[in-house]
Order: sequence, then C-alpha cells, then structure tokens
Amino acid sequence: MTWSKGGTICFFFLNRKAGKESRVSVLRTSLGPSPLNSSQAILSSNTTLFHCKNQLQQKCNAFKRKPSVFLGENQYQEVIMDTQEQELEDIELFQKHVSDRFTELSSPPEDDALLSVSWLHRLLDVFLCCEAEFEAILIMDRDPSQLSKPPFDRLIPEFIERAVKALDICNAVANGVDSVRHCQKLSEIVISALDQNPLGDGHAKRAKKALLMLLSAMNLDDKEGTHVKATERSWSFGRRGVNKEQIAGHFRSLSWQVAKNWSSAKQIQSMIYNLVAPRGAEASGLPSPIYTMNVIMIFVMWALVAAIPCQERNGLPTHFPVPKQLNWAHSLIGLQEKIADEWKKKEKKGMSGLLDELQKMEKLAQSLIDFTDSFHFPGDAEKVKEAAANVSELKEIFGRMDQGLTPLQMHIREVFHRIVRSRTEFLDVLEKGSAPVV
Repeated sequence: MTWSKGGTICFFFLNRKAGKESRVSVLRTSLGPSPLNSSQAILSSNTTLFHCKNQLQQKCNAFKRKPSVFLGENQYQEVIMDTQEQELEDIELFQKHVSDRFTELSSPPEDDALLSVSWLHRLLDVFLCCEAEFEAILIMDRDPSQLSKPPFDRLIPEFIERAVKALDICNAVANGVDSVRHCQKLSEIVISALDQNPLGDGHAKRAKKALLMLLSAMNLDDKEGTHVKATERSWSFGRRGVNKEQIAGHFRSLSWQVAKNWSSAKQIQSMIYNLVAPRGAEASGLPSPIYTMNVIMIFVMWALVAAIPCQERNGLPTHFPVPKQLNWAHSLIGLQEKIADEWKKKEKKGMSGLLDELQKMEKLAQSLIDFTDSFHFPGDAEKVKEAAANVSELKEIFGRMDQGLTPLQMHIREVFHRIVRSRTEFLDVLEKGSAPVV
C-alpha cells in the first residue's frame, strides 16, 4: 500500500514475525513533483489505511484479550517478547528515518534554498511522512488500554492539545500565503512597467508606484496584527475613494479562522511549554516517538510562521531545547539555528517574513526604486542595463512563486486535515482504552 504527496511516497507494508501480524513499517523515497490533482488519490489511500488499521486493531484486541484460546502460556510469553523486540526495532527505524529526512532538509540543493517555497513543500512532506509512521507505530497492532495507562494518559492528551494549536497555525499560515500572493501581484506590475524597450518616464513612474506599494506591504510591523492596515497601505495610490469598511470586510473573509487578538508567537510558545524529553526507561520506549513527533510538529509550525507573514509574530521564540544526544537532533538543531539567526536579522529589519523569494524580492525592489527615482528618459545606459538584469531576476522569482504558492497553500491545508484525522484517531483509541473489556 502506498501513500503519496508532494514528491514523496511513503510505502506501508506488513512484517510477519512469529506467525502473527506486526506493526506497519514505513519507508520513504523521493520522486519528482506530484500532480496537483493527486489529492483524491491521497484521500483514497488514507481511507484504505484507516480501514486497514481498524481491521488490524480488532484482530489484535481479540488476540490480546484471550491469548489462552490460541496459545499456551509459554508460547504466549514468547510472542510478547517478540512483540517488544519488534516495537524497539520500529522505534529505532522511525528515529533513523527522522534523522535522514532532516539531514536532507539541512543540505538543500542550490535551486532549493532554505525557507524557499520549494523547501517548504519538502518540509511539509517530511511532516506528513513522519506523522504517518508515528501513528502506525503508536496505534496499529496495539491494545488501546495500553495507551490509557501512565505515562500515556498524560503524553497523548498533551500531544492532542499541541495538535489543536497546530491547526490554528495552519489556518493563519494558509491565510498568510494570500499576503505573499499580494506581493507577487505587485511585482508583476513592476515587471510589466519596466520590461520595456525603450523605457519611458511613464513606465518608470508606474513602476515606482508599484514598488512603493510592494515595499510597504513587505515591511509591515507584526504588532499591527490584522491585514486591514496592510490593505490600506498597499492601496495608498489611486484608491482614495475606497470604503475602509469594505477593505476590512474583504480581509476578514480571508482570515476568519483566527481571532483578532490571536498571536502566532504565543501559540508557538504554548506548544513549547512543558515539552520534556523522556528519561530513563522511557527514553527507549514508546514515549520516545511521542516526544520526537511533538518536536517535529513544533519545528514545522515554527518554520512556517517564520517564513510566511502571520498575525502577531513579535516575540517568536528563536530556540526550543532538544537534547543533542538524540540521533536525529543534530540536523534539526542545525536547521533551527540557521532559521533563528535569520529571524533575529528580520526583527531588526522589519521584513514580512523569511520566505526566500520575499527576501530576494525586497532587495531587488530596493535597487529598482533607486533606479526609478533618478530615471529620466532616455536614462543612463549602464543603469538601464543593470535595471533590466534586476527585472529579469524579479521575473524569475515571480515565476517560481506563481507555480508554487497555490500548491503550497493546498499542501498546508492537507497537513491541516491530516492533523484533524490523526487527532480523531487518537481520541478514538483513548475512548476504547478507557472502555471496560467485556
């Protein structure tokens, strides 16, 4: 059985050991970009996986409740030992996959820069594969009553609570993509105005107007929170008759999912709160993958908030502790430090986000606005040539954003729905675990 998304396929297969079905193992391989209409296939495969899990769960519950019907006491003890060994192998394999995936993310190719649109796609692929494997390890072939006992009666509800907070972030970031798309549209106006030969004074004035709007939209203070002021600023040219209530209503329709006083920075802080690595015997048992998945979820949401314009990001944490002795921690900590360094620079500059395309677009906009300020037809030949090169680079960035932003928004929504389904399945397991055995 396969599960695929965004250039990644996760293979699910059943191991067979000691004459019984064991937990699902998950492998991953990289492929080319998947088609945009692959969501139906993904939904179908997820539905199949869900039914498979239910069937396995029923078989395993029946087996564990009445072992004497099938096996003698000694045989049953051997199977239990085999199950524990398989569980440790599954956990070790999961940790290895996490390490491999984040190692790949920490060394992106030249055309896939850190926090670029394409890199964010890869990050979300990593999350989806890790989440699927984590869920398989924790839920499949397991007696639900085991997960209602300490320490799982505390760890799983905490994980579910973090998942709910991650849903809010997914909503805010998906809406933030609209802000990035607005910047992209303004850059299209700049390209249209300056990609002329010969270049006239009217073209330069039109480009300058769009550039000022672009820089204003990109340098909003996160304290302003809502999109309303962003809209008022970006339409500061030629829109004097626009009703501010209409503007506010338009942007409320884009971001109705989060409250007006909601803060993405505080949401990340609340996810980090009370996150403690397992110790002692728990460090090698099931609490370990729960902690690992908590860290992955926090890191992914934190990176999305840092990259994409989000409501109220002031005070966004730049560090959350991860024990360095964990085999997957090195690459994740390296990524965390790189992004944190860029974020600290961002807070000083006041940029709208760390998205690679936005940062490059801002530098080009600054250069082009200097050019349009001093341009008079026919203009200095050397400066016109330099501006043409900048316009060509801006056109390339526009193309990457044009191809990647809508799929990115869809990808974020897919992560949202995957978290919702996962939360529902965990709640179902907890409910079954607390029910009396009849």
